[in-house]
Amino acid sequence: METRILIYAPTGQDAPLAAKVLALAAIDSQVCANLAQLEEELARGAGAVLTVEEALAPGALQLLQRCVDRQPDWSDLPIILLTHNGADSAVVRRAITGLGNLSLMERPVRTLTLITALHSTLRARNKQYQVREAARRKDEFLASLGHELRNPLAPIRTSVSLLTHLYPDAAPVARIRDMVERQVRLLTRLVDDLLDVSRITSGKIRLQPQLVSLGSVMSHVSELCQQAADAKRIHIAWQLPPSEIMLNADYARVVQIYANILSNAVKFTPQGGHVLVRATADDGTLQVTIRDDGIGLDADTIPRIFRMFEQSNTVSGQFSSGLGIGLSLAREFAEMHGGSVDAHSAGLGQGSEFVIRLPVLDSEGARQPVPLAQHAGHDGRKMQVLVVDDNQDAADSLAALLEIDGFDVRAVYDGPAAIAAVEKLAPDMIIMDLGMPGMDGYETARAIRQRPGAERILLLALTGWGQSDARRRTVEAGFDHHLVKPVELDQIVRLAGARHNREQVQAAR
Repeated sequence: METRILIYAPTGQDAPLAAKVLALAAIDSQVCANLAQLEEELARGAGAVLTVEEALAPGALQLLQRCVDRQPDWSDLPIILLTHNGADSAVVRRAITGLGNLSLMERPVRTLTLITALHSTLRARNKQYQVREAARRKDEFLASLGHELRNPLAPIRTSVSLLTHLYPDAAPVARIRDMVERQVRLLTRLVDDLLDVSRITSGKIRLQPQLVSLGSVMSHVSELCQQAADAKRIHIAWQLPPSEIMLNADYARVVQIYANILSNAVKFTPQGGHVLVRATADDGTLQVTIRDDGIGLDADTIPRIFRMFEQSNTVSGQFSSGLGIGLSLAREFAEMHGGSVDAHSAGLGQGSEFVIRLPVLDSEGARQPVPLAQHAGHDGRKMQVLVVDDNQDAADSLAALLEIDGFDVRAVYDGPAAIAAVEKLAPDMIIMDLGMPGMDGYETARAIRQRPGAERILLLALTGWGQSDARRRTVEAGFDHHLVKPVELDQIVRLAGARHNREQVQAAR
């Protein structure tokens, strides 16, 4: 399908003659009789388009222009245009301007010239397909890498939380705990960035907008960046509007935008430096300026810093550490929200300023936070929780942490054991890994949901896979929520509390 030559010459005999010539040369082709068929066949895939000057009425030219503009990064669709003798017409000049990978061939064209040109075109197109396949394999590798890295992160984070509960007043333990927590948080963010690169390049990122307040977003951003700033004795000053600013935005992505840029400012500001975060709202736009007195940027660097995997030179000439992903993701997410990110600097050694603009929904008041419920089951007893994970360290550490927090917890390590545990005593909540050998989490969830009364069980998928297809499969299998490792205890508690609150409301009715 993708090696076909689509022939569009709806008048005269050019199309059937060209198809006959290509068939003799063993080149696959498809004649498109009208624009609707051309559009349909382009959507199915093409090696190239062969058309004629007189066919490029405004409708055809616009259709090809849209196809060229919307094609993915790996693609550069070849278009071969057969023209009349003599000076170029207006339609040919417009085609040259708008159709990208365009080749002109003046008629009459020798048969051998046309065939050799198409063979060369298809070889070049095949190179594009190889780039696409390499990108697909890279994305699959990044997704698998993220999954494998998340699995060990989960028990590490849970064990650190256990240390906090078991030794709340031990200073040496607190220092170790804080150090491990910082490194786990950093590694988690790096894994998230890698996965986001994979999702963006494959077009799998979909925003999940909701009503969010700027205050809650900035509070989260502060939590993510403050430890790194404290370690370098960098003072972060916050200047936020006195009235709450509301956004209709994907909360997690907006946090990423500001946290990536703020952490970048901290990273390139020397010990004892200063960073200012200032927010203003005007004319339906929220403008957040993040200014530092760090190493600054030279004029040549500014256009490059938002490129994926770009590593900028520091003042000393050494390359910066990190993946070179954060700023690119920040700009990508801002633009997906209808906003923008720009950078400014007076030069090396004179600090940098990043300006993030997002559309504002409302500037009046914030929503009140939803109170967390006590960890009680539907009948007032302790909430019964079943943890299912073939990684026993992960299962046991999470179970221990939940027990300390007031839940009644059991842990099992495979799908059949989970089903047996539910048959013996149905829990209020199940937290289950998806990637178990043998009977995986999807199959186990479906089997559990088929049992009488299982509809009241809160079923959480806990996994290293965060892609949209994994989330879709969890919903189809009967899970209520999809949590990506390493998960915070507070996130589980919030979901348990929300379910308990809903049950109370229903019981009152």
